[in-house]
Amino acid sequence: MKTRRRRAHSESPSPPLAVLGQGGSGRRAGRGDRITSGDHAPIIACDNTRTQADLGFLVSEPAEAYHRRRGDLLTSHALAEFRGCPLLYRRKQLGMIEDRDTSVFAFGRAAHVLIVEGRERFDAEFAVGGPVNPRTGRPFGSETKAYGEWAESVGRPAVSDAEFRTLERMASSVREHVYARELLRVGVAEGVVRASYGGVQCQARIDWVNPVDGRGIVDLKTCDDLDRFEADAARFGYPGQLAFYRELVVEAAGVELECHLVAVEKREPFRCGVWQLSRRLLDGAADENADAIERLKRCRETDVWPTGFESMRLMDTA
Repeated sequence: MKTRRRRAHSESPSPPLAVLGQGGSGRRAGRGDRITSGDHAPIIACDNTRTQADLGFLVSEPAEAYHRRRGDLLTSHALAEFRGCPLLYRRKQLGMIEDRDTSVFAFGRAAHVLIVEGRERFDAEFAVGGPVNPRTGRPFGSETKAYGEWAESVGRPAVSDAEFRTLERMASSVREHVYARELLRVGVAEGVVRASYGGVQCQARIDWVNPVDGRGIVDLKTCDDLDRFEADAARFGYPGQLAFYRELVVEAAGVELECHLVAVEKREPFRCGVWQLSRRLLDGAADENADAIERLKRCRETDVWPTGFESMRLMDTA
């Protein structure tokens, strides 16, 4: 029998995204607002007269501290891996398979820090530049051995000058988009929420949470082509990810937040788009997450981790 998610609030919809920016303003958390590991997230000053959620359930901690608990707590990424292949999920959980930290993922992390947390945080976490090839007078490529050795010597992740120029274009595009700018105007960046969901201890590190009614959870995505983003969102399971975040917030704080995706292209013309995920889409994704969690619990009880291809399949397409 399919598990249905529990409604945690009234069915009255939040104000539509189209009214973002009307009737108020606020400020983004600055360096003075940053908090130490284990503390609750700060209340952000905002003179907006609309209803605001209490974000005291969010915890601020270094990314390393969050990732150290991946073996104990279920994340949206791990649940998506389980849904795709329980055996792969289990082998990664046991440390038999390492996640590859590719340059693409490193660039994505750099984009998140610069766009969501700002230049000051970016400068604290990333180095920009690289060695110059004496024969050509041009910088070594980011995939070369020379660049890798230089990046290791600076003791922190690095992006090339060319990559940083791209990041700046992306950040500018997000700032210029009226809805993206309003969603990121006030809130908490990289807040961690932990709760029991479906009988399993879970955690999530959310890009941005805006407390103003109708804003809520904001997840930043980078992409190659904005025209294909909706198809990419379905293929990569973004609704399931946002539904997972939403349900953890419900369990931790008893409030259901709206969910938005902000996507920005990594190449010309660096377009930015904003999507509000419908309640129907999120509810369906939440049902799928709940079903997957039930299957995960059975796998843990029996210690049987299937591939998903154990049965005979019929191929009937050209």
